[in-house]
Amino acid sequence: MTLTPQNREKLRQVSVSTLTTCLYRKGLKRVWPSGILPLAKGQPRLVGEAYTLRFVPAREDVGAGSYGTAANVHQRAFEDCPPGHVLVMDTRGETRGCSCGDLLIGRLKARGCAGIVTDGGFRDTLDIEGLDFPVYQRCAVPAPSFGYLHAAEANVPVGCGDVAVYPGDIVVGDQDGVVVIPAAIANEIAETAYEQTEYETFAAGEVAKGRTIIGLYPATEQSMAEFRAWRDARHGRA
Repeated sequence: MTLTPQNREKLRQVSVSTLTTCLYRKGLKRVWPSGILPLAKGQPRLVGEAYTLRFVPAREDVGAGSYGTAANVHQRAFEDCPPGHVLVMDTRGETRGCSCGDLLIGRLKARGCAGIVTDGGFRDTLDIEGLDFPVYQRCAVPAPSFGYLHAAEANVPVGCGDVAVYPGDIVVGDQDGVVVIPAAIANEIAETAYEQTEYETFAAGEVAKGRTIIGLYPATEQSMAEFRAWRDARHGRA
């Protein structure tokens, strides 16, 4: 199911924390790749469909001569990742060699892609930070990938940070990290999370006035009725 433009915008306004809660209520518990964080504070929010790249351990007799050619799976991924999509890299948590550097990430930005995520790390991080592009990693890795990582295939199911990511899943990122939303329920989750975010804004206002959290969060029938009246007034509804 295609994510609607309205729900894509809603996902830009809700937190990863809220999304993980909404997914947990749907029975999905392994949706947050642990330890993967934004490269830079204040970088743009991340929302986009997943385009994946799977790495295997490097072996000396495989792929050594393809780098810099059209046959190289690693470099091709940065040319083939569709605009609006997020390149999600499965390195099995490898941090002895980088996932890539600033030039390849700059190419993603120039092509209109939405961001990049790795469960490994990037080199040239100061230059990447200057791109003002959504970038998520485990840690900085200045060493080249050669000898450690070999890109095996693109746009297949992968495991990034021990979380399953299927092509087309929706990836959302903020300062807390990233969350993976199954494509089939992305519209539903966007709407639920947006409403929850509005409720939490209402609840935060009540707490600031001195109200107890009991009976307010989690929501009760009474607090939901109060919230709906607050929301209608806020949006100018009769």
